[in-house]
Amino acid sequence: MKRSMLGVKQLLLGALLLAMTPIPAGAANLVKTYSYFAVGGSTLDEIEAQLFKRGPEVKSTGTRHPGATQMAFTTRTSYARTSSSCRIADAVVTVKVKVILPEWRRTRKADADVRLFWDTLSADIKRHEERHVEIAKNYGRELEEALEATYPQRNCDTAKAKAAAITAAVLARHDRAQVQFDRVESVNFESRILRLLRYRMERFGNGKLPPT
Repeated sequence: MKRSMLGVKQLLLGALLLAMTPIPAGAANLVKTYSYFAVGGSTLDEIEAQLFKRGPEVKSTGTRHPGATQMAFTTRTSYARTSSSCRIADAVVTVKVKVILPEWRRTRKADADVRLFWDTLSADIKRHEERHVEIAKNYGRELEEALEATYPQRNCDTAKAKAAAITAAVLARHDRAQVQFDRVESVNFESRILRLLRYRMERFGNGKLPPT
């Protein structure tokens, strides 16, 4: 995911704190891991420098980002063979994701507006990465359903080739969906953050949010 502007600082990579959380994902299995990297600084400029220095580097872009989600799909298939055909009897897709998020080590010197901005930004980063997970989970389910819906083939070698082709096609659609989501989010980033800031300030002014 790529972010820019608004004093927003692009990334972090520090100490990894992992928490394995197996989560049912409809048909497909989802295993989610969280990793947090430390960010220091008491001003937006300092936080920005930390993000540029420490943020996770995404291979697809070659740049650092304020958050990232690493994904891997594994498929386990079983086949039922007869004298004249072979079909997929069962397909289980597991989506393994690691969500990398920033963790700001607040200082007493940080102004209230900096704290408010960070709370708004970090919440948006988490929302963004969780949406990546949702997209992956949905395509894992789609892959399972597509594999199980295949017609019997003449033999198991043909059935396996068919399964490989289906897997490649579904994962290609998944990759395009993830790229499109990032593209839309990047275009709307500044307006979204401004809107969220206004909302949080209104709630704070009405006493609905505790001081940060």
